[in-house]
Amino acid sequence: MLLRNAALRLLPVVLLALAACSESTTKTETSATTQATPDAGAPAQTPSTAPLAPNADTARAPAAQPITAAPTDTAYVQDVATYLAGLPVRANSELAALAQGPAYEAFAKDQDKSWAKYTSTHTNRMTQWATHELDSVQHRSPTIFYPFSGPDFLNVATLFPTSQTYVMVGLEPVGSVPARTSLENPKLYPAIKASLWSVLNFSFFRTNDMAIDLKSVELDGAVPLIMLFAARTGHQVLAVRPVQLTAAGLTAGMADTARASGRPNIPGAEIQVRSASGQAQTIYYFSADISDARLAPHPALLTYARTLGPLTTYVKSATYLMHKAYFSKIRNLVLARSNYLLQDDSGIAMKYFPASAWQFTYYGTYRRPINLFAKHYQPALTAAYTDSLRRPSPLPFGTGYNWRQTDSNLLLAQRRTPVSN
Repeated sequence: MLLRNAALRLLPVVLLALAACSESTTKTETSATTQATPDAGAPAQTPSTAPLAPNADTARAPAAQPITAAPTDTAYVQDVATYLAGLPVRANSELAALAQGPAYEAFAKDQDKSWAKYTSTHTNRMTQWATHELDSVQHRSPTIFYPFSGPDFLNVATLFPTSQTYVMVGLEPVGSVPARTSLENPKLYPAIKASLWSVLNFSFFRTNDMAIDLKSVELDGAVPLIMLFAARTGHQVLAVRPVQLTAAGLTAGMADTARASGRPNIPGAEIQVRSASGQAQTIYYFSADISDARLAPHPALLTYARTLGPLTTYVKSATYLMHKAYFSKIRNLVLARSNYLLQDDSGIAMKYFPASAWQFTYYGTYRRPINLFAKHYQPALTAAYTDSLRRPSPLPFGTGYNWRQTDSNLLLAQRRTPVSN
């Protein structure tokens, strides 16, 4: 109870930090819009309206194939992932000595306690809910597209555990497997704890604080946290390698982000994992500004996403960016290429969905957005959530900015006529 009360007292601090993050992002995006004229924000062309049969399988597009590159030390990258997660490392690991110290033991004990709480309040409930509510969606979702994700492999892997490929996009730098010197840094443990605090308590990241915390110990981006989340969700990390998106598509190697041609490549990482059930899966993380002004001259991400086949898109805690006119390109891509879209109210505004092309299932409770995003209130969602003839289904866990279970919402949008390849 003391921990809970402390968390509630600190919530204004969390939201203030979030506000700073949002303000910084918005300034960057607004500046970018002066460099190119954004689209008008019109939704994608309305497809035909034949209903999607509940038990009919849509065509499964082949998942993106992992890039062949120099082999990595599988044992070492897994050891790093478990070490970052506060889990036991192999007895013969070169990290074993670090994991035997009192500081690591205290860190591991603290992490186990935090993750046990999160598992009981979120993971178990999310897994049970998704097994029942998303069963058919999971079977038709070889590729998950998660824009505005940051390093959040935690939630997408919990809701879509059987997908073959996860394509994540965020502003955070890509990062790499931490060096031994970073793992030996005594500031590592409090930095990890601070970085995870908000996601384990409120389900969303404090992006600015996370970046500061991790830079203090030379953890250079999203990859270390993705590895941590993979370990805590029961995955074995097999390989991590740099990739890039160019005009020609996905290629191996470090990206040249300052090319004289004016078309810098998009940096990314490919993380190969094996799930607890033994399934081989691939995570791609790309660091990119996906506002219209940045995508117009450098459309490599849009081009790549269109090669992935039909998508299932997941959006959460996205600062309502796709509500805005100058995020129309990524919004239209999602609407044009997704057969399913699972989102909270910070994703795509209801006004952009052609009602004749989509059918909706509402979960949880829709209340007004938190004060920081008050202008993105949607009367259409209030009407849907108060429809006495089609009451929303329960949502047994908290998610998004309205993080309390009693205040959270999710929308499952399903295309009536499926997208083929």
